[in-house]
Amino acid sequence: MFCIKDSLNKVQQQITDAAHAAQRDAAEITLLAVSKTRPQEALRTAYEQGQRHFGENYLQEGLDKVEALADLQDICWHFIGPLQSNKTRPVAEHFDWVHSVDRLKIARRLSEQRPEGKAPLNLCLQVNISREESKAGCLPEEVATLAREIDALPGVTLRGLMAIPKATDDAAEQRDAFAQMQTLFNTLKAELPSLDTLSMGMSGDMAAAIAEGATIVRIGTAVFGPRDYSKKQN
Repeated sequence: MFCIKDSLNKVQQQITDAAHAAQRDAAEITLLAVSKTRPQEALRTAYEQGQRHFGENYLQEGLDKVEALADLQDICWHFIGPLQSNKTRPVAEHFDWVHSVDRLKIARRLSEQRPEGKAPLNLCLQVNISREESKAGCLPEEVATLAREIDALPGVTLRGLMAIPKATDDAAEQRDAFAQMQTLFNTLKAELPSLDTLSMGMSGDMAAAIAEGATIVRIGTAVFGPRDYSKKQN
Protein backbone atom coordinates (compact mmCIF):
# COMPACT_ATOMS: atom_id res chain seq x y z
CA MET A 1 0.00 0.00 0.00
CA PHE A 2 1.26 3.47 -0.92
CA CYS A 3 2.16 5.52 2.15
CA ILE A 4 2.07 9.31 1.85
CA LYS A 5 4.10 9.74 5.04
CA ASP A 6 6.93 7.62 3.65
CA SER A 7 6.78 9.29 0.24
CA LEU A 8 6.93 12.77 1.75
CA ASN A 9 9.93 11.79 3.84
CA LYS A 10 11.64 10.35 0.77
CA VAL A 11 11.03 13.45 -1.35
CA GLN A 12 12.20 15.75 1.43
CA GLN A 13 15.38 13.68 1.71
CA GLN A 14 15.91 13.96 -2.05
CA ILE A 15 15.55 17.75 -1.77
CA THR A 16 18.04 17.80 1.10
CA ASP A 17 20.52 15.65 -0.83
CA ALA A 18 20.21 17.78 -3.98
CA ALA A 19 20.64 20.98 -1.97
CA HIS A 20 23.71 19.56 -0.23
CA ALA A 21 25.23 18.58 -3.58
CA ALA A 22 24.63 22.12 -4.82
CA GLN A 23 26.02 23.63 -1.61
CA ARG A 24 22.66 25.15 -0.82
CA ASP A 25 20.50 25.24 2.30
CA ALA A 26 17.56 22.87 1.89
CA ALA A 27 15.47 25.29 3.96
CA GLU A 28 15.53 27.64 0.94
CA ILE A 29 13.53 25.13 -1.11
CA THR A 30 9.77 24.65 -0.75
CA LEU A 31 8.11 21.39 -1.70
CA LEU A 32 4.89 22.14 -3.57
CA ALA A 33 2.77 18.98 -3.55
CA VAL A 34 0.96 18.86 -6.89
CA SER A 35 -2.42 17.56 -5.86
CA LYS A 36 -4.46 17.61 -9.08
CA THR A 37 -6.78 14.57 -9.40
CA ARG A 38 -6.03 13.61 -5.79
CA PRO A 39 -8.88 13.13 -3.30
CA GLN A 40 -9.10 15.65 -0.50
CA GLU A 41 -8.38 12.88 2.01
CA ALA A 42 -4.91 12.46 0.50
CA LEU A 43 -4.22 16.17 0.94
CA ARG A 44 -5.42 16.04 4.52
CA THR A 45 -3.08 13.11 5.18
CA ALA A 46 -0.16 15.04 3.69
CA TYR A 47 -1.09 18.07 5.77
CA GLU A 48 -1.06 15.95 8.91
CA GLN A 49 2.52 15.01 8.03
CA GLY A 50 3.55 18.66 7.87
CA GLN A 51 2.96 19.48 4.19
CA ARG A 52 1.50 22.96 3.76
CA HIS A 53 1.84 23.95 0.08
CA PHE A 54 -0.49 22.33 -2.47
CA GLY A 55 -0.71 22.97 -6.22
CA GLU A 56 -3.87 22.63 -8.28
CA ASN A 57 -4.15 22.68 -12.10
CA TYR A 58 -7.91 22.45 -12.54
CA LEU A 59 -10.01 25.33 -11.31
CA GLN A 60 -13.23 23.69 -10.16
CA GLU A 61 -11.42 20.78 -8.55
CA GLY A 62 -9.14 23.21 -6.77
CA LEU A 63 -12.02 25.33 -5.52
CA ASP A 64 -13.79 22.23 -4.20
CA LYS A 65 -10.68 21.31 -2.21
CA VAL A 66 -10.18 24.84 -0.90
CA GLU A 67 -13.72 24.71 0.49
CA ALA A 68 -13.46 21.16 1.82
CA LEU A 69 -10.16 21.82 3.60
CA ALA A 70 -11.02 25.28 4.89
CA ASP A 71 -10.48 24.11 8.46
CA LEU A 72 -6.73 23.75 7.75
CA GLN A 73 -6.00 27.39 8.47
CA ASP A 74 -2.34 27.60 7.44
CA ILE A 75 -2.67 25.61 4.22
CA CYS A 76 -1.30 27.47 1.19
CA TRP A 77 -2.99 27.06 -2.20
CA HIS A 78 -1.06 27.48 -5.47
CA PHE A 79 -2.80 27.60 -8.84
CA ILE A 80 -0.34 26.17 -11.35
CA GLY A 81 -2.45 25.37 -14.41
CA PRO A 82 -3.32 27.41 -17.50
CA LEU A 83 -5.57 30.32 -16.58
CA GLN A 84 -8.14 31.77 -18.93
CA SER A 85 -9.13 35.41 -18.48
CA ASN A 86 -12.78 34.52 -17.84
CA LYS A 87 -11.78 32.33 -14.87
CA THR A 88 -9.51 34.69 -12.99
CA ARG A 89 -12.01 35.89 -10.39
CA PRO A 90 -12.32 32.67 -8.34
CA VAL A 91 -8.55 32.23 -8.47
CA ALA A 92 -8.04 35.78 -7.23
CA GLU A 93 -10.55 35.19 -4.46
CA HIS A 94 -9.45 31.78 -3.17
CA PHE A 95 -5.80 31.06 -3.99
CA ASP A 96 -2.58 32.36 -2.43
CA TRP A 97 -0.28 31.92 -5.43
CA VAL A 98 -0.58 31.78 -9.21
CA HIS A 99 2.41 30.33 -11.07
CA SER A 100 1.04 30.49 -14.61
CA VAL A 101 0.75 34.20 -15.41
CA ASP A 102 2.02 34.73 -18.96
CA ARG A 103 0.41 37.96 -20.11
CA LEU A 104 -0.51 41.35 -18.68
CA LYS A 105 -4.26 40.88 -19.18
CA ILE A 106 -4.32 37.96 -16.74
CA ALA A 107 -2.24 39.83 -14.15
CA ARG A 108 -4.49 42.90 -14.40
CA ARG A 109 -7.63 40.88 -13.87
CA LEU A 110 -6.13 39.10 -10.87
CA SER A 111 -5.09 42.48 -9.48
CA GLU A 112 -8.54 44.00 -9.96
CA GLN A 113 -10.36 40.96 -8.60
CA ARG A 114 -8.26 40.31 -5.49
CA PRO A 115 -10.60 41.01 -2.55
CA GLU A 116 -9.80 43.96 -0.33
CA GLY A 117 -8.48 42.90 3.03
CA LYS A 118 -6.72 39.84 1.65
CA ALA A 119 -2.95 39.68 1.42
CA PRO A 120 -1.64 40.42 -2.06
CA LEU A 121 -1.84 37.48 -4.44
CA ASN A 122 1.63 36.05 -5.11
CA LEU A 123 2.41 35.74 -8.82
CA CYS A 124 5.06 33.94 -10.83
CA LEU A 125 5.61 34.83 -14.46
CA GLN A 126 5.64 31.68 -16.58
CA VAL A 127 8.49 31.58 -19.09
CA ASN A 128 8.55 29.35 -22.17
CA ILE A 129 12.27 28.80 -21.74
CA SER A 130 12.47 26.01 -24.33
CA ARG A 131 10.40 27.95 -26.87
CA GLU A 132 7.97 25.08 -27.43
CA GLU A 133 4.96 25.97 -29.54
CA SER A 134 2.76 23.71 -27.44
CA LYS A 135 3.73 25.37 -24.16
CA ALA A 136 2.26 28.42 -22.48
CA GLY A 137 4.48 31.17 -21.15
CA CYS A 138 6.06 34.37 -22.35
CA LEU A 139 9.34 34.26 -24.25
CA PRO A 140 12.57 35.10 -22.41
CA GLU A 141 12.98 38.40 -24.25
CA GLU A 142 9.50 39.48 -23.09
CA VAL A 143 10.12 38.86 -19.40
CA ALA A 144 11.67 42.17 -18.34
CA THR A 145 8.95 44.41 -19.80
CA LEU A 146 6.12 42.20 -18.58
CA ALA A 147 7.65 41.91 -15.10
CA ARG A 148 7.89 45.70 -14.76
CA GLU A 149 4.23 46.10 -15.73
CA ILE A 150 3.05 43.39 -13.33
CA ASP A 151 5.22 44.70 -10.49
CA ALA A 152 3.35 48.02 -10.66
CA LEU A 153 -0.10 46.47 -10.16
CA PRO A 154 -1.92 46.70 -6.79
CA GLY A 155 -3.35 43.67 -5.08
CA VAL A 156 -0.69 41.33 -6.40
CA THR A 157 3.00 40.76 -5.67
CA LEU A 158 5.36 39.54 -8.36
CA ARG A 159 7.51 36.92 -6.60
CA GLY A 160 9.52 35.49 -9.47
CA LEU A 161 9.53 33.15 -12.45
CA MET A 162 8.19 29.69 -13.30
CA ALA A 163 9.14 27.32 -16.10
CA ILE A 164 8.41 23.85 -17.43
CA PRO A 165 11.35 23.13 -19.77
CA LYS A 166 11.22 20.61 -22.58
CA ALA A 167 11.10 17.12 -21.14
CA THR A 168 14.39 15.24 -21.32
CA ASP A 169 16.23 12.58 -19.35
CA ASP A 170 19.59 14.14 -20.22
CA ALA A 171 20.94 15.76 -17.05
CA ALA A 172 23.10 18.24 -18.98
CA GLU A 173 20.11 19.42 -21.03
CA GLN A 174 18.06 19.75 -17.86
CA ARG A 175 20.77 21.83 -16.21
CA ASP A 176 21.13 24.03 -19.29
CA ALA A 177 17.44 25.00 -19.38
CA PHE A 178 17.37 25.70 -15.66
CA ALA A 179 20.61 27.66 -15.86
CA GLN A 180 18.98 29.89 -18.48
CA MET A 181 16.14 30.48 -16.06
CA GLN A 182 18.52 31.33 -13.24
CA THR A 183 20.35 33.84 -15.44
CA LEU A 184 17.03 35.40 -16.43
CA PHE A 185 15.95 35.54 -12.79
CA ASN A 186 19.21 37.09 -11.58
CA THR A 187 19.08 39.75 -14.30
CA LEU A 188 15.50 40.60 -13.37
CA LYS A 189 16.25 40.61 -9.65
CA ALA A 190 18.92 43.26 -10.19
CA GLU A 191 16.09 45.57 -11.26
CA LEU A 192 13.37 44.20 -8.98
CA PRO A 193 15.21 43.14 -5.81
CA SER A 194 12.05 41.92 -4.04
CA LEU A 195 11.88 38.87 -6.32
CA ASP A 196 12.68 35.68 -4.42
CA THR A 197 11.10 32.74 -6.25
CA LEU A 198 12.20 30.35 -8.98
CA SER A 199 9.45 27.76 -9.43
CA MET A 200 10.99 24.96 -11.49
CA GLY A 201 11.69 21.27 -11.28
CA MET A 202 9.43 18.23 -11.08
CA SER A 203 9.98 14.59 -10.17
CA GLY A 204 12.23 13.80 -13.13
CA ASP A 205 14.44 16.89 -13.04
CA MET A 206 14.23 18.14 -9.46
CA ALA A 207 17.95 17.71 -8.70
CA ALA A 208 18.95 19.67 -11.80
CA ALA A 209 16.51 22.46 -10.92
CA ILE A 210 17.82 22.70 -7.37
CA ALA A 211 21.39 22.81 -8.66
CA GLU A 212 20.41 25.87 -10.72
CA GLY A 213 18.62 27.78 -7.97
CA ALA A 214 15.04 26.50 -7.74
CA THR A 215 13.23 27.73 -4.63
CA ILE A 216 9.99 25.83 -5.29
CA VAL A 217 9.86 22.32 -6.75
CA ARG A 218 6.52 20.94 -7.94
CA ILE A 219 6.17 17.25 -7.12
CA GLY A 220 3.06 15.12 -7.65
CA THR A 221 3.40 11.39 -8.25
CA ALA A 222 6.38 10.97 -5.94
CA VAL A 223 4.27 12.39 -3.11
CA PHE A 224 0.82 10.92 -3.80
CA GLY A 225 1.50 7.88 -6.01
CA PRO A 226 0.15 7.15 -9.52
CA ARG A 227 -2.65 9.39 -10.73
CA ASP A 228 -6.17 8.40 -11.71
CA TYR A 229 -7.23 10.45 -14.72
CA SER A 230 -10.54 8.61 -15.13
CA LYS A 231 -12.53 11.52 -13.75
CA LYS A 232 -13.08 14.46 -16.04
CA GLN A 233 -11.59 17.70 -14.75
CA ASN A 234 -12.23 21.36 -15.61
